[in-house]
Amino acid sequence: MWPLVVLLLLSSACCGSAQLTFNPVKSIEYTTCNETVVIPCFVTNVEADSLREMYLKWKFGKDWIFIYDGDRDFSNHSRGYSSANIVKFALLKGIASLRMNKKDAVPGNYTCEVTELSREGETYIELKYREVSWFSTNENILIIIFPMLAVLLFWGQFGIVTLKYSSSVPKEKSIFLFVAGIVLTAFVIIGAILLVPGEYSAKKASGLGLIVVPTVILILLQYSMFMISPAVGLSSFSIAILVIQLLGFVLSVVGLSLCVSACSPVHGPLLISGLGVVALAELLGLVYMKFNASDQRTIQPPRKAVEEPLNAFKESKGMMNDE
Repeated sequence: MWPLVVLLLLSSACCGSAQLTFNPVKSIEYTTCNETVVIPCFVTNVEADSLREMYLKWKFGKDWIFIYDGDRDFSNHSRGYSSANIVKFALLKGIASLRMNKKDAVPGNYTCEVTELSREGETYIELKYREVSWFSTNENILIIIFPMLAVLLFWGQFGIVTLKYSSSVPKEKSIFLFVAGIVLTAFVIIGAILLVPGEYSAKKASGLGLIVVPTVILILLQYSMFMISPAVGLSSFSIAILVIQLLGFVLSVVGLSLCVSACSPVHGPLLISGLGVVALAELLGLVYMKFNASDQRTIQPPRKAVEEPLNAFKESKGMMNDE
């Protein structure tokens, strides 16, 4: 009896373990940023020297999705997994990981079955989908708040122009500024609605574009406000405000291009700082226009107060001429 047991142990030692062993991976995650999903499968005791000795089967649940037959050097995938593939020569190193496009990946339990001649083994891996927000909550709030604040400040400037300089501003220009302001406000509101917190999508990218790009209209509108305001004009301070606003617009556009091209943007602060500078320039413009309007009202005497002494002087001069 003992000689038989020893013989079996020796034959097992010569031929290697009867079972293939795996480096266990319980689960793997992927996000919307992944173009390709790799489900790992690592065999630790492969001894084959040729692919003809290898056979691999991947299953999702109980259904097979990919098969590789090394003896025939043939691979096949099931319906719905057209992108599934492996690196076949890596099988000899124990790497049987399955690769597929994100569109074919389905969260759930996958089984990796590997056969090497008379030895076989299997391991289970759970594929999980993890939702990743495009911007953090704080970034999302700031991206929406700064443009809306800039628009509100524009309407404040528009109110100063229409109330303080109504007699000197042509009606056509007031209507033009009003319509342009309505269009700008609509762009920002629609963009804010589209840019809801969540994963990256084309809709959210469009919303971000509607928020950022139309801010160039604010520069043109602020320039128009300065030009039609008699007390402001293109002074050195107003030019400085316009330059600051233009710089903010450039920063926000650069940040936009970098964020749209990345699924997980790391340049969100650059975009936000640009929008913040644009809003700051609008605030400076409003304060400057308000200060000049108040200063003009204080310095210039009322027209009636000037006309009454002048009329009295003319009347007295006329009486002297009559005498």
